[in-house]
Amino acid sequence: LFQISDALIKRVQVSQEQWVKGALEPKVSAEFDLTLDSEPLLQSIHQLDFIQMKCRVPVSVPPIPVLQLEKCCTRNNSVTLAWRMPPLSHNPVEGYILELDDGDGGQFREVYVGKETLCTIDGLHFNSTYNARVKAFNSSGVGPYSKTVILQTSDVAWFTFDPSSAHRDIVLSNDNQTATCNSYDDRVVLGTAAFSKGMHYWELHVDRYDNHPDPAFGIARINVVKDMMLGKDDKAWAMYVDNNRSWFMHCNSHTNRTEGGVSKGATVGVLLDLNKHNLTFYINGQQQGPPAFENIEGVFMPALSLNRNVQVTLHTGLEVP
Repeated sequence: LFQISDALIKRVQVSQEQWVKGALEPKVSAEFDLTLDSEPLLQSIHQLDFIQMKCRVPVSVPPIPVLQLEKCCTRNNSVTLAWRMPPLSHNPVEGYILELDDGDGGQFREVYVGKETLCTIDGLHFNSTYNARVKAFNSSGVGPYSKTVILQTSDVAWFTFDPSSAHRDIVLSNDNQTATCNSYDDRVVLGTAAFSKGMHYWELHVDRYDNHPDPAFGIARINVVKDMMLGKDDKAWAMYVDNNRSWFMHCNSHTNRTEGGVSKGATVGVLLDLNKHNLTFYINGQQQGPPAFENIEGVFMPALSLNRNVQVTLHTGLEVP
C-alpha cells in the first residue's frame, strides 16, 4: 500500500488539473458576428412629439385705467363714460368694472362689468351730480381705481312719445312728438322719460279737437293698461277734459270737477313735483283746480290717452311755471 500511495496522489493531482483546465477553457471561437436590429428604435424616434416649454412669467394685476374725459358726457338723464388703458401697459386685461354713486353723494355701486371701454347708463335722476370710476381686472386680481369723474344730468327733461310703449292704434309723427289715434276708443301712449326725483313740467298742444272727445293727460307706471282711458286703472294718475270742464281720475275714481275745458289750439301743462310728491295740471297757463294728487311715490312716465278725434303735440325741456 505504501509503495503505491505516491503514485495514486500524483495521478489524482494530474486528473484534477486536467478537469479544471477543461472546465474553464472557452468553448467558442474568439471571432464571432454581432447583428443589431435598429429599425424599431428609429421608428420610435420618428414618432416622438417635441414640446417647447416656456418659463411662466408671473402676471400682475392691471394698471389704473385712464378716463377719456373728452368722450364722457351727459344727455338728459343718462351718462356716457369712456376709458382706456395707459400706453406701454403690458399686463393683460380681462375686463372692467364701472361704478357710479347714487347722484346724492352716496355709496358707489357696480353699473357695468365687461370688456367694453365705453358705457352709457340710462334712467338716472335729473338735476343730479354723479361720481363715476372704473377699474380693470385679470386672472391675478383687480387693479386700482381710476380717478373719479363728476357728471351732471340735465336740469329739465327732454323726451318724446315712446313708440315701443304705445298701443298699436296710436299713430306718432313729427319725430314722435305728435300723437293721434286710429280708434274711436281711448288708447294710451307713454313718454320716453322716467321720473323718480325732482320737479318736471311738460305741455301738450291740442292740434285737433273734433266732436267733444275726452283726452286724458298725466303720469303712469310703465305697466299701465293701454286700451282704455288713462286713470281708469291703479297704474295712472290723470286729468281728463272736454270742451267745458275737467276731472281728475285714478283707479276709475272721478274727483274735483272743474269748469274750463279745451279746444283746438289749447295747451295742457303737467307739473310733476317729486320733492313735494304731488301732481298739478294747467290749461292755457292757468292752474286747473287744486293739486290733483298728493303723496305719490315711485317711478312715473309721462302719459296720454286719446282717440281719433284728437291730435296733440308734446313740448318738453320747459322750465317749471
